[in-house]
Formats: sequence, structure tokens, C-alpha cells
Amino acid sequence: MPVTVSHSLPAAAAAPAFVLPPQAASAGYWLSVWRRLRRDRLAMACAAILLLLVLAAVFAPWVAPADPFKTSMLKRLLPVGSAGNWLGTDELGRDLLSRLIYGGRLSLTMGIVPVALAFVIGTAIGVTAGFMGGKVNMAVMRTLDVFYAFPSVLLAVAISGAMGPGMSNSLVALTIVFIPQIARVAESVTTQVARLDYIDSARMSGAGALAIIRLQVLGNVLGPVFVYATGLISVCMILASGLSFLGLGVRPPEAEWGLMLNTLRSAIFNNPVVAALPGAMIFLTSVCFNLLADGIRSAMDLRR
Repeated sequence: MPVTVSHSLPAAAAAPAFVLPPQAASAGYWLSVWRRLRRDRLAMACAAILLLLVLAAVFAPWVAPADPFKTSMLKRLLPVGSAGNWLGTDELGRDLLSRLIYGGRLSLTMGIVPVALAFVIGTAIGVTAGFMGGKVNMAVMRTLDVFYAFPSVLLAVAISGAMGPGMSNSLVALTIVFIPQIARVAESVTTQVARLDYIDSARMSGAGALAIIRLQVLGNVLGPVFVYATGLISVCMILASGLSFLGLGVRPPEAEWGLMLNTLRSAIFNNPVVAALPGAMIFLTSVCFNLLADGIRSAMDLRR
């Protein structure tokens, strides 16, 4: 029977309220998940949008219609639909469409990389704590609970401020912010899985802890934790954009959606549509990641 995760979780993203069955590591199960996900039109539409954004970012030198760093004071703040500048220009006359395409590179990187690193580190910490239990679990989880004394935004700003501005420092700060959240989910799911009968059977057969974790636990824990981490990407993108907006993330003249919001805020009264475009891209990408995560969560829940 599926088991509901009992630990309280951050409000930023809801944890999967299920534990995968023992057969979840089989290819047949994941094929069934893919079939269920494929029938979710909203999730697939979001996946298609995200794929287009990723492809545009990867092939930006060939897709962007102009040099994103070329300035022209004669073309400052051109409106949307201008000849040669479809989405207008920014405060320095740079083509906004090209900067949005190039900005996707840094914004997606700042959203995905910290969550990916936190997924690996946090899962390792959470699985170890959940499987070992007892004093090890208590020591690890109470240490991680210290991070919950601070809101994610405040913690990210404090770490970035202490380390100094820059993309690499922001990546480290955001990774530190999300490790405790992912570790808590991994620990909670592992604790539930470790109590199931087939884990007890593996212990009684003489299998070592590492073998049980690798063969029996990880296959059933990685799925729910991955779904939860997918939902965190949107939160990470917003935090990264906030750091750049405050001058603690990517620095000029690089193109990044949060930094573009900061530099265009002076144009909000003169050309509000152009000034709002970077924010619209952040909003669209975040919503797509959230809806895709919800779709994957529903497809993996066999009770539905």
C-alpha cells in the first residue's frame, strides 16, 4: 500500500504524497508513467514550451536576430513591433528579442543547476539519514532544520551577500538553500520505504546496507524526490532572478532575465510592455515547470 509522507514541507513546492511500490524500478512501470503523462495535454504543452526555450538558449548564436550586446543610443526603448526589432529595444538600444534568447541561457542554468546539485547532495544525505534512523537521523535532520529558521529568499540573499556578487557564488548559495528541502523529502520517503516488508526481507537475507540502498531503496525514492525537485526549479529561477535584480547575481552586461528587469525598471513608465517582457519570460517558464512537475506527480501516482 502507498504510504503518505508525514513530514511538514516548505510551502514553495508540495512534496509527492506517495511512495512508489516495489515494482517501481521496473521498465514496465516507467513505461506506464510515460503513457499516463503523455495523455496529460497541459503537462505535454508545458514540456514543449520548455523544450523550445532550451533549444533557443542552446542555439542562441544562430537563432538570435541581432547581437545582444550591440548598443545604439538612437534606438533606445523602441516599442514592440518596431522594424528590425520585433520586441523593441532596451535602455541602451540593444535588441530585446536577442537578449531574451541569450538571457534564457543564464536564467535556465541558474534555475536547473542548483536544483540538480541539491538533488544529488540532498538525496544522498536524506537517504542515509532515513535508512540509518536513530541518532544518525536525529543529528542530520536537526542540523538541517537550522536552515528552516530563515526564509529561502533571506538565506539566499545572506549567503550571496557574504560571498559577493557573481554567477558562481549565486549557484553555490542557491544550492545550499535547496539541499535541506530535498534532503527532508528524501529522508521522509526513505523512512517510509525502509519499513516495508521487502526491505525487512532483504535485511534478513543478509544483504548489507549499501546493497539494500542501491538495489531496493533508491529505485523507489528517486522518483518522488525527482518530482519534488522538478517543482523547485521554478522557485530557484525566481530566487536567481531576484539575486540578479538586487545586484548579487549575474552582473552587466550579461543578458539574464532578472538583471534585465532591474535595468529596464526605469523605463516602466515610458515603455511598460518592453519593461515587462523579462518578467513575463520568468513567469511563463516558472509556470511551465510547476505544471510539468504536477503532471509527472499525477502520472507516477498509481492510485489515480
